[in-house]
Amino acid sequence: MTEIASQTSGQVIAVKDLVIEVSFDEHPPKSGELLHVDNKNKSLLLVDSVQPENIALCLNIYSDHTIQKKMSVIRTNKSIEIPVGPEIIGRVFNAMGQPIDAKPVGAQQTRDIFAFPERAEQGTATKPEILETGIKVIDFFAPFVKGRKVGIIGGAGVGKTVLTMELIHNVAKTSGALSFFTGIGERIREGHELFETLKERDLLKNTVMYFGQMDENPVMRSLVGVAATAAAEYFRDTHKKDILFFADNVYRYVQAKNELSTILDQIPTEGGYGPTMFSDIKTIQDRLSSNQNGSITAVQTIYVPADDLSDPAVQMIQHELDSVIVLSRKVAEQGIRPAVDLIKTRSSLLSPEVVGDRHYILSVRVQAVLQKHESLKNIIAIIGEGELSPADRAEYAKAQQLIAFFSQDTHVTEDLTGKPGQFVTREETLKGIEEILI
Repeated sequence: MTEIASQTSGQVIAVKDLVIEVSFDEHPPKSGELLHVDNKNKSLLLVDSVQPENIALCLNIYSDHTIQKKMSVIRTNKSIEIPVGPEIIGRVFNAMGQPIDAKPVGAQQTRDIFAFPERAEQGTATKPEILETGIKVIDFFAPFVKGRKVGIIGGAGVGKTVLTMELIHNVAKTSGALSFFTGIGERIREGHELFETLKERDLLKNTVMYFGQMDENPVMRSLVGVAATAAAEYFRDTHKKDILFFADNVYRYVQAKNELSTILDQIPTEGGYGPTMFSDIKTIQDRLSSNQNGSITAVQTIYVPADDLSDPAVQMIQHELDSVIVLSRKVAEQGIRPAVDLIKTRSSLLSPEVVGDRHYILSVRVQAVLQKHESLKNIIAIIGEGELSPADRAEYAKAQQLIAFFSQDTHVTEDLTGKPGQFVTREETLKGIEEILI
């Protein structure tokens, strides 16, 4: 990756935190190219943009503080290339494609993470294929459809990572697809726990993991999602694989890009985010797509700063998703797990064409009961449940039963809770709801 392919060189003219300015007399590099500082550490720089007078604004990938003004910089004529192929399955990598599980990689092929694959034809339309998650609240309110995007949205500590781990455990085991997990700016402990969980349950043999964790600089955190996406595209197009792509946390990707925008002195948008936020989100989401070679089914967690669902970045990411599962702190405080807000959770896939008439009609009835419950809560707080009409009391009781019904113990928390995890089929879920609504 760092082999010098050209002797075209420049010189460092400014060092500002992670931003290194390099001047070239001629033949400036292109955006996305790797540069090689001629120092003891052979420091790597990534070209962010090229300014007038052949000045390249570069990012210091490894936060190497030995870089100084007047050092020579050599072009590599390459971008970031990560190893791909069957050899990477079961392994853990960083954003540069380097293994972080202390074992060498024997992969013979590499892939440029910024290279968009050739657009394959979408092929003829096929009937949507529902993947059962075994989690009642998801299978009913936000059906998991092959080749589509699902978002799990919530503030800190409401169970986004646990729900993602349960989805990996349930879906990866039964689907036969190749799984990718990308940790973007999340806790090191959570990454280690996920790795051990997959190892214990013999799921690593069908999983590739990428981590850019919270102790790493924003360059690595912003690149790890792109690297994982490039590897997923390779398996989809070359090996004709169906991919399950889990990303935790997409908001941290936006946050890392925002940090880079700040140190690059770019003018922020009205919401305080970087000016390229829309294109950053759109680019990575567009690459998580399906074609005639195979599908990429994406599950993405989105952190909500200060529990504010109207945050511009959260809103922007939601627009790219087919289903949105909203986790609520109020629900979590009631001891309900998963802590899903049944009113705010939505899916464009909850239609008769996808889930069938029975499921769709039940969903409409359930939403009506839950909406009634929401309106009756305020009345009960004032006058008490005993003052309601018999019909309203019956509806309120049904809603309470439904809320309790959608609570469920998970397999990945068995060691913590002592309660065995449950896998409930979609048919069992529909039957259970029908019994409550009778």
